[in-house]
Amino acid sequence: MKYNPNEIEEKWQKYWAKNQTFAASNNSDKPKHYVLDMFPYPSGAGLHVGHPLGYIASDVYSRFKRHQGFNVLHPMGYDSFGLPAEQYAIQTGQRPEDTTRVNIDGGVDKEGKQIAGYRKQLDKIGFSFDWSREVRTSNPDYYKHTQWIFIQLFNSWYCKKQGKAFDISELVTVFEESGNALVEAVCDDNVAIFAAAEWNSYSEDQKEKILLQYRMTYLAETEVNWCPGLGTVLANDEIVNGVSERGGYPVIRKKMTQWSMRISAYAERLLQGLNDIDWSESIKESQRNWIGKSVGAMVSFHVKNHDEVIDVFTTRPDTIFGVTFMTLAPEHPLVSKIVTEEQ
Repeated sequence: MKYNPNEIEEKWQKYWAKNQTFAASNNSDKPKHYVLDMFPYPSGAGLHVGHPLGYIASDVYSRFKRHQGFNVLHPMGYDSFGLPAEQYAIQTGQRPEDTTRVNIDGGVDKEGKQIAGYRKQLDKIGFSFDWSREVRTSNPDYYKHTQWIFIQLFNSWYCKKQGKAFDISELVTVFEESGNALVEAVCDDNVAIFAAAEWNSYSEDQKEKILLQYRMTYLAETEVNWCPGLGTVLANDEIVNGVSERGGYPVIRKKMTQWSMRISAYAERLLQGLNDIDWSESIKESQRNWIGKSVGAMVSFHVKNHDEVIDVFTTRPDTIFGVTFMTLAPEHPLVSKIVTEEQ
């Protein structure tokens, strides 16, 4: 009998879909195992070779764990809320909601081009995803949870002494009773010390400005990578040789009012937690590098014939006497102040 892959694959893919073969059970006595892939951006170009490169490996592992008797949760979704989806919609002159839906489910775009759709392409490859738990980050039922997380962070402050966050109302109680002199919190560097009587005399606006210096999420003037072409702030890894990775637009450094998070408050807990997980040492080391904890000193160098000071962080202050020259990045704010026209 000749093997016909098209017939065989179509037959079993229909069977899997009808019987929800790969759906994880909520009421199983089997041990649980969770396999999560990175969700693709649903562009009109569809899948590329990099998608199955990662998905096949995780799918093999998911099937392996099922054969071992695990109740495997292996979902798939789409990172459909963000810069890639927005830019594709702008470039094609369509609403992001429409382009995202067509790119995922398939159909005809504004120009009459037939779009296969990510879902159909993923099905044809034969992955063992639990499609009953499909995720679309542009769905309100999904992003309401990210909004909820943001609100929890906004209403929290981090206690250094206990190594965890607490509701901001508890901090207000401390201020009302004893001021902030004894508070050990992750906060802005320029927080002024005040007594309980002073706090109680402040207006609501003054109190809120102080609390913003303690909240886990806060508004601040922050130096960012601004891309005028994309109209958004970019992370360092979204920039290649001074231009945006997506679109190739110039990127400049500038200060802007941004929402920030005090994620460094959790650095030590994250580092300690690496000792408790069953990961390879190479992956743990990459996580340590990402957390980026450095122990050292901040050294101030006075600029000759100027009142300016250059602050430098070093992990080896003992080598300071060997310093012979210093280089500033072209975008450093001191460059325009200390460099002359002749230079």
